[in-house]
Amino acid sequence: MSPQANSVLFTNVFTMQLKPLSKGRFHTLWEQEHGEVERIMLDCISETKVVPAHQKLMQQGQKVSSLILVKQGRVSLGYSARNGRSFQLGTMDCDSQLFGEMEFFSDYLCQLDIIAEENVEIEVICGEKLQLALTNKPMFALFFASAIAIDYQDTIDILTRRMLYPIAYNIAYDLYHQHLNDQPVDGFTKCYLEAERFATTDRVYRRSVKKLEELGLIQRDKEGIVICDFEGLKAYIE
Repeated sequence: MSPQANSVLFTNVFTMQLKPLSKGRFHTLWEQEHGEVERIMLDCISETKVVPAHQKLMQQGQKVSSLILVKQGRVSLGYSARNGRSFQLGTMDCDSQLFGEMEFFSDYLCQLDIIAEENVEIEVICGEKLQLALTNKPMFALFFASAIAIDYQDTIDILTRRMLYPIAYNIAYDLYHQHLNDQPVDGFTKCYLEAERFATTDRVYRRSVKKLEELGLIQRDKEGIVICDFEGLKAYIE
């Protein structure tokens, strides 16, 4: 696969939130039952602590025996391959975000480094208490199943788009949705980190950005990339 086509499969990451589900078969039920779901989850908290800036909340390759709840705070997510390559998924302003639920259910090792970009208060959800709650309260288990299913579908949507479209398209798509403020993660200001976010080289990333500039859709300044023609950008990705 060429570098142009080999865009990152999971540039955006959908993480579970301790909030009412806004879509899916059971979203109306969760709007009604959110208070009970939240109460059960909070009963499973075993520890509250502060993770200093630049320290890891969770580490790639670690065994996951508990979940992490971050009610607010900024974190970044990244992955490093054994061949030395890495990609950055971006930064996220947490809003009751849960981390570790996929690994908890699959019993796989942690897939990503999750790093505090500032001092972040976290709440540790005890795995044993959570397992007991899931087995004793089917409604609570259904909440997890619904949230994970929605995340899976959203991730597959990203996967197919990243595989089938060139990097220039995916950069344009990312910029468009950042403008709409409906991205789960934000980008970086440094080009080499943005290149890693699209799992490509700095050279290929810059060439793709230049293509969008030549089309008159964007321009670069000291602050980063600025959209020049929003309607044109929208038409480009549609």
